Amino acid sequence: MREAQEEANAKIVIDSLLAVYAVPHISQVHLMYRAKLVQPDFSAGPESLEVRLFAWDDIPWGELAFPSVKWALDHWKESKDLEGFSPFINPIWVPGEKG
Repeated sequence: MREAQEEANAKIVIDSLLAVYAVPHISQVHLMYRAKLVQPDFSAGPESLEVRLFAWDDIPWGELAFPSVKWALDHWKESKDLEGFSPFINPIWVPGEKG
């Protein structure tokens, strides 16, 4: 919730844990959640230059900053109609490779 507020001045309600991604080369673990936008208004926060909503086919896949963002979007699509599921994990990934 804090990241959504900081990045996009967005108010969200968390639905469930989507995934747990290990990123060992930077000694991090990312917890990704499914959430709903509570209000339709949002704007660039102090950590963002620009924010937008995209239709699935319009997502600028080649411009995503981190592999974990693509993983989370793919896992969201796979689970969006499910009420219950086990959290996903990251695919095998080598730093420097797109993925």
